[in-house]
Amino acid sequence: MKEDAMKTRRIERGEKVAPGLVLTRDLGSLKKGRVLSEADVRAIDAAVWKDLDVLELEPGDVHEDSAGQRLAAAVAGEGVGVGAVDGGSFPLMARRRGLVALDTDRLAKLNLVPDLAAYAHPDGYVAVEGDIVGRVKIIPFVTREEHLRRAEETAAGGIVRVRPFIPMRAALLVHEQIAEQALERGRRSFQEKLSFFGSRLETARAVAGNPRALSEAVDGEQRAGAQLVLLVGSRSMDPQDPVLQALDVVGARMERHGVPAYPGTLLWIAYLGDIPVLGAPSCGIFSRATSLDVVLPRLMAGDRMDAAGIAALSSGGIIAPETSYRLPPYRKGVPRGQLE
Repeated sequence: MKEDAMKTRRIERGEKVAPGLVLTRDLGSLKKGRVLSEADVRAIDAAVWKDLDVLELEPGDVHEDSAGQRLAAAVAGEGVGVGAVDGGSFPLMARRRGLVALDTDRLAKLNLVPDLAAYAHPDGYVAVEGDIVGRVKIIPFVTREEHLRRAEETAAGGIVRVRPFIPMRAALLVHEQIAEQALERGRRSFQEKLSFFGSRLETARAVAGNPRALSEAVDGEQRAGAQLVLLVGSRSMDPQDPVLQALDVVGARMERHGVPAYPGTLLWIAYLGDIPVLGAPSCGIFSRATSLDVVLPRLMAGDRMDAAGIAALSSGGIIAPETSYRLPPYRKGVPRGQLE
């Protein structure tokens, strides 16, 4: 039902105002869109006004508040709740810390239904409990039941979800020439980032930069129960890099040598069975927001980063302050993706 097709009328002063009418413009403290109650009618009778624009509800009409509540409940999937109406829209709230999962095809289809708007943060957005991850709004004051049912059918089961992060045990192996103080700083930084996801750093140690030592270290961390291994000091442009040789020794499979995002393009991702093994040139990767901060949330949500998934990071691959809203908020008061 288009707004200009609604049954609206103007009431002149002296005409009867009945409960159940919908205001289409503000009158004092009574705001447009309000369904008039008996008390509202008494307040209007006592107020000073010349004329009043109202909308009469017809059979099959659903007021925007009721319709919005129903639609928001349908759009909200696992890990998402519906907040109180705010400015005519219903906020979709994250019930937990996690990764926004958005069914973009169904969201687009939903927005083809007349009279409504539903929108959300992009797929992969990192949310904390209480964050508004989307909103639903009925655009006119009322919509038709048939439109609402079509929208509910499209959104059935939820379109916006927040997937929880999975606690993991991680290991940091550094094989570059690095001072103990720098290693400790890298350890603290990586631990803080892991803590955001509910994970912990079990090991942070220096390893000799030869294939045998590196392969033994990676294999040892796997046997000790590590669920993620980060190797720092990789010479990713060198085909004779001992790390690459070590990966062959332990039977790890390289998914992608380099990530289409900047900064952090030289990050690589491999798998030893189901365990992600990441490689970076230096501990400097912890000092600012990089591709690691785009990849980590996905790994911590249980995603397997295959070549296609890594290639998809190219859309939005420029990591800058103006795009940092996608990154984890590791510390309050600090830009997303950063520790200082």
